[in-house]
Amino acid sequence: MIDTLIEKIIEKNNPTAVGLDTSFDYLPDEMKTCCKTAEDAAKAITEFNVTLIDRIKNLVPAVKVQVAYYEMYGVAGLQAFETTLKTARANGLVAIADCKRNDIGSTAACYSAAYLGRSKIGDYEFTPFESDFLTVNGYLGADGLDPFVADCRKYNRGLFVLVKTSNPSSGQLQDKKMDDGRTLYEHTASLVTACGKDLVGKYGYSDIGAVIGATHPAQAERVRREFPALFFLIPGYGAQGGSADGLTVCFDDRGLGGIVNNSRGIICAYKSEKYKGQSYAQAAENAVIAMREDIYRSLQKAGKAR
Repeated sequence: MIDTLIEKIIEKNNPTAVGLDTSFDYLPDEMKTCCKTAEDAAKAITEFNVTLIDRIKNLVPAVKVQVAYYEMYGVAGLQAFETTLKTARANGLVAIADCKRNDIGSTAACYSAAYLGRSKIGDYEFTPFESDFLTVNGYLGADGLDPFVADCRKYNRGLFVLVKTSNPSSGQLQDKKMDDGRTLYEHTASLVTACGKDLVGKYGYSDIGAVIGATHPAQAERVRREFPALFFLIPGYGAQGGSADGLTVCFDDRGLGGIVNNSRGIICAYKSEKYKGQSYAQAAENAVIAMREDIYRSLQKAGKAR
């Protein structure tokens, strides 16, 4: 699956993902006016997402859909989540389900079946929230990752495992030194690399990748240098403070090795002064183009642009 993602990045010359982390509060006022129930909100969110996907599908290789923004609207919200994933995949986009699942044994296998593998009812098999990649929390160790990795191998899927997250307090735990002098995030990167060592594709990257925040470039540079087979999902650009210049350390000399997510900066672009008067879809399209150009300029400056 990682080769598919990389080829779409190359095809569109754009290592970015649009985060469809769609809160009801992010919708234009005219879409919110008639909403009185969770079902109404979910319907409006679905309409918003489907319109955006149609507008950006030729510009970006992937979307990331954060399940928390849908769970808070209950069953109707999860239906919107499912429809968003299906619509993205039907339009040729790689769908990243951002769920950060975390458990061991049979429970981890159940989580994996929901997004990557298959749920079974007698002879009937299906994937409730079918995705190309799933974010997971690997801090329970290898037995918490094994069921997910097995489904990646069987069904040609991928993972992004939390290694160095973008939030300000991530260093309270992830930067702690272990007995051998390495940090916890470096140990985690080593574990993730070991789990994915047999799933490395033709570009030198594994289906089992890492979440590495754009807000911590020094740590990102270290992980890129020490673990060259890890492909990065890179949150933190834009609203969280990560810059294009800072995230170039996440990429190799070919300009490959990562995909940069931007959520609010795209889906809420219509609220900014820069795109005043534009529809939410038009503003999102222009924000995607601006982000692509911003990252390209930085990669070019770093000698990593294709």
